[in-house]
Amino acid sequence: MPVDAQQRIDAYLNRLRGRLRGLDAENAREIVEELRSHILDRATQGGEMTLAGVDAALASLGNPEQLAGEYMADDLLKRAEVSRLPWRILESLFRWGSLSVAGFFVLLSAVLGYFLGVVFILVAAIKPFHPQTAGFWVYPDSTGGTTYSVRMGFGGAPASGHELLGWWIVPIGLVGSCALLMLTTNFALWCARQYRRSRALPR
Repeated sequence: MPVDAQQRIDAYLNRLRGRLRGLDAENAREIVEELRSHILDRATQGGEMTLAGVDAALASLGNPEQLAGEYMADDLLKRAEVSRLPWRILESLFRWGSLSVAGFFVLLSAVLGYFLGVVFILVAAIKPFHPQTAGFWVYPDSTGGTTYSVRMGFGGAPASGHELLGWWIVPIGLVGSCALLMLTTNFALWCARQYRRSRALPR
């Protein structure tokens, strides 16, 4: 192998290795070594390795920092699929969202879903302590239309409004929040699986 070709490969892999610090050391080492083999295979032309072949192989992999970010996101998404914990899912989606527009919109959807799920739980839990103000309210707004509002019991109830669900907010809130949290989790993990399949990384 030409010396300058070896130097370019080492420089590329060193840049990539520097961005894999969040991974398990053994996993990071395997990624680097498998990428090295991948580069050597792609760079060999007619049984001989050339500098042009190395450059083409490295160009096909793209920016090493971005490639490392994809490996990090792939690892986080894989762990999120196993744990199914909302905070781990959000952590992995945040990493994915920093890499692509699709990941960003999935992250926004998951944040909204988890936020609404938590709101429904809080309303159901607060209702017994603030029965007159906590709940799902409807009242006319200043433009002549109708405004719907989920109230946590803080402050007084709207003078011209009325509560729609009454004590039904407790079972509906609890069941609805559980369903919404599960739906959000399953949707996020399904999107993560599709992303990982579509972005099969060199191994």
